[in-house]
Amino acid sequence: MRFGVNYTPSNGWFYSWYDPQWDSIKADFEAIASIGLDHVRIFPFWTILQPNRTFINMKAVADLRHMVDLAAAAGLESYVDVLQGHMSSFDHVPPWLVSWHETSMFADPQARSAEALLVRTLYDALADEPRFRGLTLGNECNQFTDTSHPRRMAATSDDVTRWISELIDPLEQRAHEEGRVLLHSEDDKVWYVDGHAFLPQHATNYGDITSIHSWVFNGTAQRYGAVSEQSTRHAEYLIELSKAFASDPARPVWLQEIGAPENVIEREQAPQFCREAVEHALECEDLYGITWWCSHDVASSLSDFPPFEHDLGIFDEGGDLKPIGKELQRLIDEVKERERDGVKLGVKRSTAIIVPVNEEGVPISRAACSPGGSLFDAWMQRSSAGEHPCFVTSMQARDPQALKNRNISECVQVATVAGDTYNSLSDPSIDAQSLK
Repeated sequence: MRFGVNYTPSNGWFYSWYDPQWDSIKADFEAIASIGLDHVRIFPFWTILQPNRTFINMKAVADLRHMVDLAAAAGLESYVDVLQGHMSSFDHVPPWLVSWHETSMFADPQARSAEALLVRTLYDALADEPRFRGLTLGNECNQFTDTSHPRRMAATSDDVTRWISELIDPLEQRAHEEGRVLLHSEDDKVWYVDGHAFLPQHATNYGDITSIHSWVFNGTAQRYGAVSEQSTRHAEYLIELSKAFASDPARPVWLQEIGAPENVIEREQAPQFCREAVEHALECEDLYGITWWCSHDVASSLSDFPPFEHDLGIFDEGGDLKPIGKELQRLIDEVKERERDGVKLGVKRSTAIIVPVNEEGVPISRAACSPGGSLFDAWMQRSSAGEHPCFVTSMQARDPQALKNRNISECVQVATVAGDTYNSLSDPSIDAQSLK
């Protein structure tokens, strides 16, 4: 089992890309490795890498390579995101996509071509690094297509298909031959928001791995409680929901982001949340890895972040390991011991809840899968009762071979009722009573 962390530099947050402090970054990586983590997810800023559509800043590319070198020297593997994109409530979009040049990074062929060039350039620059493990297209780029975004980049689902394919396909064979992965990442709108351009099929059938970003400030913790089973099982739930839409029954799933946001989880509850959420996620088969958000707290001197963004690190501003980090370290040690003893992670799941889908395989109601929805609640109720349910689509439920491939012996139909809890804005003012 891979355990890693989303790397947030302790000195200057991601603004450090403007003037990297390499001694500080080296110390960060050594601290991360010291608690048993084996990989980092690295986020270069798109605005610095590609400030013009036809210009790539090779100095910034060299800085990225040096960061990967330093991670390797500390014994860490690196996964690199390309298009940043969106990060901790801020958008970092290059000027050739906005203002007088307003266009869609998904629908505009010239934009897609430029982005594909950047993907290839970063891969080429890192290709001879033995501890470079792969690329993610960007961090939750799907947010830009959503109607809630203040500078929405309109896109259809067909545009999304072209975007993913044009950025990944040219490198796919090479990456596979070199033992690396290519993937893309979305937030939970893919699973919970009807009409969203990114579909469950995009998340589960394009790229090498399905990535899950599990955040309980989406209404889950507000409605059910910070350390309720609904909250601590949220990541497990999304992993299992994703498997219903994968054409490959053994497709790996990466819990690429999970954290304990203090707008909905009290600080003293964070270690408990961490332990229970990770333990539940480990009950899923074909789990590629778990990557905690994030490594270091955002400095209190930096302005305009939502308050909880400052306190998501496992290390504090001074570099000291926080209680949640100590709990994560204990968990890693325990899992490694189990693996040394030959204990197999993951549990078999033979009972599936049916997700009704249309003829294209899109859920009839993604909102029914969201917190407070009937499918969400049915799965949680069975899980709390000690069962280990999974999901199938209504198309798979009619296909005996598909059920056999996943060792499913029972399918359960429940009423399809949309949830009223999901909060796509991560609004800390939402309280539990308003959602009940």
